[in-house]
Amino acid sequence: MTTDAWLPDLTRGSGAKYQAIADALDIAIAEGRLRAGDRLPPQRELAARLGVDLTTVTKAYDTARHRGLIEARGRAGSFVLPARSAVLPPPEPVDTGMNTPPELPMLARAIGEALPALLAPGGNVRLQYQAVGGAPQDRAAGVQLLAGLGLPSTEAQLVVAAGGQNALHAIVGAALRRGDTVACGRFVYPGFSALAERQGLRLLPLPAIDAAALDALCRREAVRALYLVPTNDNPTAVTLEVEARAAIAAVARRHDLQIIEDDAYGLLATDPIVPVASFAPERCWYVASMSKILSPALRLAFVRAPSVGAALRLTAGVHESAVMAPPLNAAMVSLWLADGSFARLVAAMRAEAAARQALADAVLGDRVRRRHPQGYHFWLPLPDGAAADLANAMRGSGLSVVPSDRFAVAAGDDQAVRVSLGGLLSRERLEGALQLLHAHLVTGGARAGLLI
Repeated sequence: MTTDAWLPDLTRGSGAKYQAIADALDIAIAEGRLRAGDRLPPQRELAARLGVDLTTVTKAYDTARHRGLIEARGRAGSFVLPARSAVLPPPEPVDTGMNTPPELPMLARAIGEALPALLAPGGNVRLQYQAVGGAPQDRAAGVQLLAGLGLPSTEAQLVVAAGGQNALHAIVGAALRRGDTVACGRFVYPGFSALAERQGLRLLPLPAIDAAALDALCRREAVRALYLVPTNDNPTAVTLEVEARAAIAAVARRHDLQIIEDDAYGLLATDPIVPVASFAPERCWYVASMSKILSPALRLAFVRAPSVGAALRLTAGVHESAVMAPPLNAAMVSLWLADGSFARLVAAMRAEAAARQALADAVLGDRVRRRHPQGYHFWLPLPDGAAADLANAMRGSGLSVVPSDRFAVAAGDDQAVRVSLGGLLSRERLEGALQLLHAHLVTGGARAGLLI
């Protein structure tokens, strides 16, 4: 089939133009708009239509060829290659209850390109135990990442952990003691609430994550720390504006609080807001993990401790519970940060999340819900007693619908569900699942006990 009319959408990529063209080609193949055997536009013609140099298109096609996406057949042109045969059948979408980012085909390709480069002679191979707290080059990569977010750090303050949960475990061990009181939202990330229960911490929910509520609680209770997810909170999807962050930091200073800032989704925002830690760096533990930004397979988090001494305590906790972050994962992320691949992958995930939110908007209409425009979950308020019924009704649909009681710090009357738009669901299957969700909401089928 001839596809001379194909024109890459360069708005879905970032970085160098040749890379954006190759990424657009990757996405078009993954979405089925280009199929095996399709002929691509001639390079000179595509360059003219895009208004770029011929060398840019040539480099883009070369990049796509190295990825195994296309092949050149001399004067006949360039053609899309068949997908490689899989040894195992593709996985079926399964609701794990976890908030998982969408699958990006270009992520697997980025991994496939990075590993040979890392494992080649002189390629910075990582097949041994690493320095406690992370290899120097990985710490340096983390410092650069956080600097871009408006949070200056030193390598001595930066610790590389084996994912966000490992980071939180180490922070609790380094900063808190059994019996300490931690302020948090009314609904909280289950990984932290489970950790608090295991470590004997007392969680006190705030009516809202804001300076006034925190100040009032601190005047009544001996609060030791505050836990928050500042951007696109999991599960409520609340994002704190910059003024609210500065005010919270001021209250923390006034009452000598520590802040555990679990910024799992901050990098997905089109315009990331500076962390709370930037306003009170001497009392904040800041976590930037890769699991929610790119893939849970990347067990890696960069953690900024309030001081060098705090970082040493944190390092001991990371080592005791996980020894180290997976060395190849750390090396890969560091390479991506250096060569621009990280920015391209995050931009692609951001665009995919935004597209899925737009799809949810189209299907659910004006149904009241809270969501971040570049996030892949939303918080849907419901009538009393409806959350568990709706979650049960949606089982088997592939769409993760989790009732609010799984996140509640204390018993309450508010009913809601967290709906996750990521995971293995394609956009086509996601649309079908959202239509089913909408039908239950409109007809009350979930309350009637209908099962899928």
